Amino acid sequence: MSSIQTTSEGIPVIVLKEGSKQSRGKDAQKNNINAAKLVAEIIASSLGPRGMDKMLVDSIGDITITNDGATILKEIDVQHPAAKMMVEVAKATDSEVGDGTTSAVVIAGALLEKAEGLIDNDIHPVIIADGYKKAAKKAISFLGEIAKKVDISDKQTFEKVARTSMLTKLVAVEAADLAKIVVDAVISIMEEKDGGYKANITNVKVEKKTGGSISDSQLINGIVLDKEVVNNNMPKKVQNAKIALISAPLEIEKTEFEAKINISTPNQIKSFMEEENQILREMVEKIRKIGASVVLCQKGIDDIVQHYLAKAGILAVRRIKESDMSKLAKATGARIVGNVDDLTEKDLGQAQNVEEKQIEEDNWTYIEGCKNPKAVTFLVRGGSQRVVDEVERAIHDALMVVKDVIERPYFVPGGGSPEAYLATKLRVWAQSLSGREQLAVEKFAEALESIPISLARNSGMNPIDAITQLRAKQSAGEKYAGVDAVNGVIGDIEKIDVLEPIKVKEQVIKSATETANMILRIDNVVAVSRASSPPQMPGQSPGMY
Repeated sequence: MSSIQTTSEGIPVIVLKEGSKQSRGKDAQKNNINAAKLVAEIIASSLGPRGMDKMLVDSIGDITITNDGATILKEIDVQHPAAKMMVEVAKATDSEVGDGTTSAVVIAGALLEKAEGLIDNDIHPVIIADGYKKAAKKAISFLGEIAKKVDISDKQTFEKVARTSMLTKLVAVEAADLAKIVVDAVISIMEEKDGGYKANITNVKVEKKTGGSISDSQLINGIVLDKEVVNNNMPKKVQNAKIALISAPLEIEKTEFEAKINISTPNQIKSFMEEENQILREMVEKIRKIGASVVLCQKGIDDIVQHYLAKAGILAVRRIKESDMSKLAKATGARIVGNVDDLTEKDLGQAQNVEEKQIEEDNWTYIEGCKNPKAVTFLVRGGSQRVVDEVERAIHDALMVVKDVIERPYFVPGGGSPEAYLATKLRVWAQSLSGREQLAVEKFAEALESIPISLARNSGMNPIDAITQLRAKQSAGEKYAGVDAVNGVIGDIEKIDVLEPIKVKEQVIKSATETANMILRIDNVVAVSRASSPPQMPGQSPGMY
């Protein structure tokens, strides 16, 4: 039945579609807040180095085992609109800074939970949202007080930051070794720009293969292609290779229009075939003359071309992805050429070694030992597909946090220490405010403390004892005091080398506050049932679509 809203005289004003549901005022807010809190509760237990993993099974039975906040929320099927907004906060944080997705969702959930108490005391949601906005701005300015600058040549600090992001993942045992590889990868691809540094981590190709153990993962100064050499007669290894990158097919292209050739004698067939053969031979001769010893082609390579390339001792690989071609250009210094006729010696790239290697049951081509590669490959190994997938997610986070510190060279200690520090400072600042905003700022401070509380709970500590102790230490001026989740104590987090980029912390506070405020300002939810019939045109009977 349609939902009709009328004036006191009974005149209809709003007619909602059949099957629609509407919730208003406090009911709508409570519903939204509860949905968002549920999402935060699911995620909270996976926070920190002692956090638990989630097993997610999709509709076709594929399993994902992870404790990466963004991955969990991407995989679960969220129906409630407010809960979907919590999924968006994780996605936004993941794409912007790569880490801190779990923290952002936990803080957003805590902000809404604290706001609920204020709404019950008849404080208007808009006043709460304004208070939260001011508190977030102030918190970010306070963050600068505990941030420390890092020098671009300080690889050790970069490694500590990378290690911190991986300590919460499955790779915690191998985190120190993997952190070294991650830092080497990002430093090799970073570029100086506008007085600072930029690192585009899409230039780090992450290739994964089951087999071996996580510690067998390695960095290749070049590119690994999951392709094999096209012809068995070609060399499988070329040293000091000169590499031609060709984006056009090495075959005779078919004409776009239809053409017929009338042949009356067998000799004409022979000469026609010889002509075609000659064109293909010249193509190979051109490649050979300029000194190329390796041909990497984006499209197909004709069998006859393969034969002549093999005779000339040239190694060739075909059907390479476009994204890999651009990485190959960055790694080897070659220029991608669209036509063999345009190929010159200047267009060739270089690599110490191009070799087909067997990895498990597949043959892959390694282009390695590039002089100054601006694109590299991180080869991830692991005992099973689930392990390899989770290692890849950990590597992505680690690459992102190192990139964050390179682009904005400041870091803060982790372990809930910054959140506890900000909460202490915000409580003092709240005293200078008048009116109801003061209450909102105090609640914001409490919400930030949900991070150290979750860390303490997940590491088996008593959360109430832990937060009381932490508040006491912070109030006494120990600004680096936080939850040492590995040892289960409250201690100086900087001393245990748990460091996080300031960029991540700022993004977490911004996105959590914006999401909470957006949900708070909703006071009316109109949901149209999917089963409702489409609107009909005047005079149209049902079924006349």
